[in-house]
Amino acid sequence: MQIMQQKKLGLFDSVLLVSGSMIGSGIFLVSADMTRNLGSAPWVMLAWILGGVITLLAALNFGELASMMPNSGGQFNFISRIYGRKMGFIYGWSVFTVIQTGVIAAVAMAFSKHVWLLYDYFYVTCSAHPNHTVGTSVVAIMSIIVLTGINMVGVQESKWVQRIFTLAKILALTALILGGFWVIYQSGGNDSNRSIFNDFQPKILSKNNIWTNISGITLMLAFASAMVGSLFSSDAWQGITFMGSEIKNSYRTIPKALILGTLIVTLLYCFANLAYFSVLNMNEVANAESDRVGVAAMGKLMSNHSFNLLPEILMAILILISTFGCNNGLILAGSRLYQSMAEKGLFFKSVVKLNKRGVPQNALIYQAIWAGVLCLSGTYGQLLSYCTFASLLFYIITVAGVIKLRMQEPNAERPYKVWFYPYSTYLYLILAGFVAIGILISQFTIAITGIAIVLLGWPIYRFFGR
Repeated sequence: MQIMQQKKLGLFDSVLLVSGSMIGSGIFLVSADMTRNLGSAPWVMLAWILGGVITLLAALNFGELASMMPNSGGQFNFISRIYGRKMGFIYGWSVFTVIQTGVIAAVAMAFSKHVWLLYDYFYVTCSAHPNHTVGTSVVAIMSIIVLTGINMVGVQESKWVQRIFTLAKILALTALILGGFWVIYQSGGNDSNRSIFNDFQPKILSKNNIWTNISGITLMLAFASAMVGSLFSSDAWQGITFMGSEIKNSYRTIPKALILGTLIVTLLYCFANLAYFSVLNMNEVANAESDRVGVAAMGKLMSNHSFNLLPEILMAILILISTFGCNNGLILAGSRLYQSMAEKGLFFKSVVKLNKRGVPQNALIYQAIWAGVLCLSGTYGQLLSYCTFASLLFYIITVAGVIKLRMQEPNAERPYKVWFYPYSTYLYLILAGFVAIGILISQFTIAITGIAIVLLGWPIYRFFGR
């Protein structure tokens, strides 16, 4: 059967794939928990800025590795070349079992919950929200099936979904940000408006809803815990590296897309939190209903509107757009990694095969099936918590690999080199290492469990390694 040659993605679509895969539901939710941990707008903003800096530094270093290894497979190829075939498989195992499919399941469930939220508003009642446990899983799985089907048709169709939904959510986030700046402008910078940004004393919110000042090691651990939210919301940026074979001039385009995409999202996230704290006070952010800070901010901005449910409806629609576009990028990128693993004999052989549109159809199907199982199991949230730490460790060892390759292969062709090397590389390792140590101390059980799940790939490697 003749396989149709797919047109490749250019820089514009590659940047949208990076930014679209990063922006899901996290930016509208995690600021509440971060605020409960730090209790100070400047400290929360610092956590978001530092999360953005860490992500940008990682993207800079991944850019060099992507320029050296521009074929599909991305981080799997990087780790395999630097640390060997077995370590590469363990990474790929983690991506398939939890890191990629778990995020797909979580994003799909967030999408589904907001579908039911709109259903409740329009067809049931405007005050009660029935428990749609089974229905939530069904709608989540249906969204995964629809997006998997679109991706089976071809890269060009997936590209247009990514364009439409990513641009829509960037515009919507920008509107929310401008609303926050409008509040600042209207207030004229009065004392009440500035006070929340002048409070540099970090605090933690107790179960009794009482703020307690923190410092020293307690502050360090609270800050590390808060960083989990900002880093998780900024994750999935590396998915573009999985698709090297489908990117025009990938050795140059991927590094540029990584830098531009992560920079755009970092700026949006920081400005969005600035808008939150411009509109809401500290208690309103920390105690937002179901952590929906975005809804609370939208409600405040539209507080004079006669239809008091409109902010929630608008935010629900925004999150639907955001999560649908996010999952499109995740589903598109993830399948290419499994195909690359299969080509090296480390995954099911059937995954290597392309359909007539030049797409790894079987990889997409396996990914959809397992993500659907995670949706039904209800454990995707726990699995993601467990593997967030392990995922961070994989980033750290991959960036450390830049130093190792510079020493082992000094004469290897590097079309793109890390800016400000080695300082940018060491800075990333120091900052990410600080966060990793903080998570290990403050969330020891979760961190160790995540490592244990990853290490399950060790004995399974013997099966595929044959």
